[in-house]
Amino acid sequence: MRPEILFPLFAPSAKLKGVGPKLAPLVERVAGPLVRDVAFTLPQSLVRRRRTTVSAALDKEVQTFTVRIDQHFPPRRPGLPYRIKAVDETGSISIIYFKVFGDSLLKAHPAGAARVVSGRVEVFNSELQITHPDYLLDAGRAGDIPDVEPIYPGTAGLPPRTLRRFALEALEAAPVLPEWIDAAWKAKQGWPAWRDALAAVHAPKAETDLGADALPRRRLGYDELLAHQLALARRKEGRRREPAASIPAARTTADLETALPFRLTGAQVRALSEIRGDLAHGERMSRLLQGDVGSGKTVVCMLAAADVAAAGRQTVLMAPTEILARQHYETIAGPLEAVGIRSVLLTGRDKGAGRAEKLRLIASGEAAIAVGTHALFQDDVVYQALTLAVIDEQHRFGVSERRRLQEKGAGVHLLAMSATPIPRTLELTLYGDLDVSRLDEKPPGRTPVATRAVPSPRIGEIVERLRAVIRDGAQAFWICPLVSESEDSDLAAAEGRVEDLRRALGPSVGLVHGQMPSAAKDQVMADFADGKVSVLVATTVVEVGVNVPNASIMVIEHAERFGLAQLHQLRGRVGRGARESACVLLYDPPLSKTGEARLNILRETDDGFLIAEKDLELRGGGDPLGLKQSGFPAYRLADPVAHRDLIQPAADEARLILATDPEFKSEKGKAVKVLIELFDWKPTGAADAG
Repeated sequence: MRPEILFPLFAPSAKLKGVGPKLAPLVERVAGPLVRDVAFTLPQSLVRRRRTTVSAALDKEVQTFTVRIDQHFPPRRPGLPYRIKAVDETGSISIIYFKVFGDSLLKAHPAGAARVVSGRVEVFNSELQITHPDYLLDAGRAGDIPDVEPIYPGTAGLPPRTLRRFALEALEAAPVLPEWIDAAWKAKQGWPAWRDALAAVHAPKAETDLGADALPRRRLGYDELLAHQLALARRKEGRRREPAASIPAARTTADLETALPFRLTGAQVRALSEIRGDLAHGERMSRLLQGDVGSGKTVVCMLAAADVAAAGRQTVLMAPTEILARQHYETIAGPLEAVGIRSVLLTGRDKGAGRAEKLRLIASGEAAIAVGTHALFQDDVVYQALTLAVIDEQHRFGVSERRRLQEKGAGVHLLAMSATPIPRTLELTLYGDLDVSRLDEKPPGRTPVATRAVPSPRIGEIVERLRAVIRDGAQAFWICPLVSESEDSDLAAAEGRVEDLRRALGPSVGLVHGQMPSAAKDQVMADFADGKVSVLVATTVVEVGVNVPNASIMVIEHAERFGLAQLHQLRGRVGRGARESACVLLYDPPLSKTGEARLNILRETDDGFLIAEKDLELRGGGDPLGLKQSGFPAYRLADPVAHRDLIQPAADEARLILATDPEFKSEKGKAVKVLIELFDWKPTGAADAG
């Protein structure tokens, strides 16, 4: 039950003064449905208002003047502005309005009235003017115009200044809360109390006060991180207490491992051991298997699934795209079949009798492993004994989709897989409710990829190099960037490049983009894998997950526009065979210092996790790595990049609290309970389906 002290903050935002039926949906869209959400909506910038005289006015600056209304000039015809001439003892300035009807301005500001006006000054036809001033008030209300004004987000129909008024009213509703941070830790950080910190972030005096590094904002960010880590830790503990089938390591799996044409890396052996420990424990596993492209995640998953099959139970492996699902299936089906374990591939493309037969194999248990896409959790898919759910790139599935899959069995173990290199410093924000196994070694036989940065004027040399490579029987990827938010412009870039390359290299240049039908896309991919297509041009909107060992060159146009992690993943598509491989980063000169540093990092290392950390250091706060697209929590006050040094302390504190006072009965525990309810984290973690 929510503590009574929080009731004012959890009132609907429509209860704020002035938020009527018309504004309520706009406030909810910008801030949220609760008074708390409005109080947590922070200013984004500052406007400084210099008080001056007309003769000392500066062009393009926001300034405040005390004036006398001299004369009104209504528009002589529609479309012209309404102009008010105002004067002080040093000169005159025009106040301009567009789309003003009737004589409302004349009534409100008659000639001779003393007024204070504030807004952005511009010089037009050698005359000073302010168009639609921020303030035009009676001179006696000059004190109502702040010299430094925080600017809040807004939307059509809800000006930033109106939202500021609501935010300050929401702040008034915020009570003084009991302290949940240890006094010594708070003093060491130099942090204010919670209520004081919230008031401070709504009253910035300088640009530095707006930043994530300001002490009040760090305090609030830590609070949100701590509340989230508590939610993740509690969920993790809850799942550990849930019974699940105990799966021992099987002799079949040992035979399967022995039959593999390669030896497992030390990282694979370690990860498999950790997974087996979880499966044998009799409690639900919730584990992430994280590793670079090509680090061998699918093989580890296959061996765990073989243990499950040997126990007479089933595994499901779900991937976000049909291409990836088919690739997983082709990797595991043959080796599993060799030791008597049957698997099926189920996608949305399966229809009629073929689909019915696959559903029969799954329902009867004859198929111990089902690989596929969203098709795996549809209502008519019934599993005989689903025990292990493996979800590849789980952040690309919604909460309900992950839940529906796991609800196909009882006490289903979860193994999430991800090739997205998340910096270690941010890992707990996304995977705090999972145990993590990392594959930080590359399997033997992976050819090192030589990475070179080449200025775009030398593109002709690259095409000539491609001609020689193709003549030698090799293949290449050519990636075109998303040059704007428009899909059309991205498509035009790729199509133009295909035509250029076909003229230079011949007809064996294929194209894959996001607007192609799945069947056509898969056909081009298949032709590339079979060697019928020599060069595959692709946009970034498509998952180029096809495994083509013969592809030895990766060309990435406008490489400076890509994130380092994305460049690294694209590079991982080559170097999978015996040929010497190269990644060419084409860039538009001149490069900025940061751009040059980023491309140098890629040339110097192929460690995806190190690359992700370096990218973080170079690109700063906010959402520089596209974290929201990677499933990161929607923090309101915490900045997971700028506050990354606070994540581990928050996680450690959460574990300590739950270990020493799991029922929250101490005075600090009661305060922590208020914190938990204040942020009210719903299940949004990596393993939230459980």
